[in-house]
Amino acid sequence: QVQLVESGGGLVQAGGSLRLSCAASGFTFRLYVMAWFRQAPGKEREFIATITESGGGTYYADSVKGRFTISRDNAKNMVLLQMNSLKLEDTAVYYCAARYSGSPQYHYWGQGTQVTVSS
Repeated sequence: QVQLVESGGGLVQAGGSLRLSCAASGFTFRLYVMAWFRQAPGKEREFIATITESGGGTYYADSVKGRFTISRDNAKNMVLLQMNSLKLEDTAVYYCAARYSGSPQYHYWGQGTQVTVSS
């Protein structure tokens, strides 16, 4: 069955870095646009970054542009999120998601990984 499994979350001090990973299985990964979202307590889920099927194109939310980098390895069915210069407001549960090329909706979601940034 389809699975997206995030890992790499944890507790980090403000200004630090974390790298999140998302391992995909059960679907043809190279045909899917991948993205990261996050949801902080009491807030709606927020788009963070997306990457095209081949990895040749990326797009970021303004809140993370210049600090976060999304990448993917189609040979390993993995998508990564490198997070640098973390801020307190980056604290959230981070989710990876997949949508089939040309579809407006994300079909598959992971269970999320907690990122907590402390002062």
